[in-house]
Amino acid sequence: MAGAVDTGSSPVDGDDVALVRAFNRLYTAVIGVLDEGLVATPWSLAEARIIYEVAIGGEVTSADLRARLGVDRGWVSRLVAKLDADGLVTRRADPADARRRIVSLTPGGERAFAHLDVRSSAAAEALLASLPPADRRDLVEAMAVIGEILGGPPVAAVSPAVVLRPPAPGDLGWIVERNAAVYAQQYGWDETYEALVARIVADFAAGRDAPDARREAAWIAEVDGLRAGCVLCVADDERTARLRLLLVEPAARGAGIGSRLVEECVRFARRARYQRLVLWTNDVLTDARRLYERAGFVLVDEEPHRSFGHDLVGQTWALDLHPPVSSDARGASA
Repeated sequence: MAGAVDTGSSPVDGDDVALVRAFNRLYTAVIGVLDEGLVATPWSLAEARIIYEVAIGGEVTSADLRARLGVDRGWVSRLVAKLDADGLVTRRADPADARRRIVSLTPGGERAFAHLDVRSSAAAEALLASLPPADRRDLVEAMAVIGEILGGPPVAAVSPAVVLRPPAPGDLGWIVERNAAVYAQQYGWDETYEALVARIVADFAAGRDAPDARREAAWIAEVDGLRAGCVLCVADDERTARLRLLLVEPAARGAGIGSRLVEECVRFARRARYQRLVLWTNDVLTDARRLYERAGFVLVDEEPHRSFGHDLVGQTWALDLHPPVSSDARGASA
């Protein structure tokens, strides 16, 4: 027996201490914590944790990072500064408290997180695949127990990580295919809707070399490395942008992905100095309409039409992005 260790409360068996230390050494070797880059990426474990926390939080403060990681101010400040210099995060003053800094991922940071997420999932999958089914089950159950005892959330309560990224090769074709398939399955829309989506996507792709291409963008939402949604922001004219082809996969709904996509489109349109953001939808798409209302859009027009093999009511919604400031401050919807 190794004897008892005095911790100031109840004695802890020395053999148990040795077992915990041995387990830590084994597990850090198994998951590659001591490698120069985590899961064969350019980023250390510490950098990867910062990227992960910012990705799942959307926008977080340095204080949030310190609380979540249980580290001191200087450690977080140095890491965030390095990631900022590498073009992976940006920092800005908190409008509510100028003493605080808000940290968010850049498009490069979102790509870095997507790469880390895919590599980490692949490493975990390879570890589990190397075990017999019974051992695999025992390992996962034991990890869940360890996490719960040490104060982590129950495994079932951990939300999937959602990443928004620019389209990669193959993504524009996926937008066409999934829009056609989902709306045919849920609403019975025919091939004329697929043709419309294909034209919208083709026009977006053809405009990527235009002088004002920086005022148009598209995003793919990923959940655990799988495509789960999309949206486009395109130019109607110099002052007006249009939100198009918002889609969330049915299996991924309820996780806030639609709201994230709409919010990102609104932020982009504001940064691109549009005055107004508009969209066209149909009254049968009730879930999407609720997203638009929550984002501040107002219904400005509706009209019956016959499209996609059905009698529908088309609706135009609009959001004033830079409303004039007046003394009565009535707001954007006034």
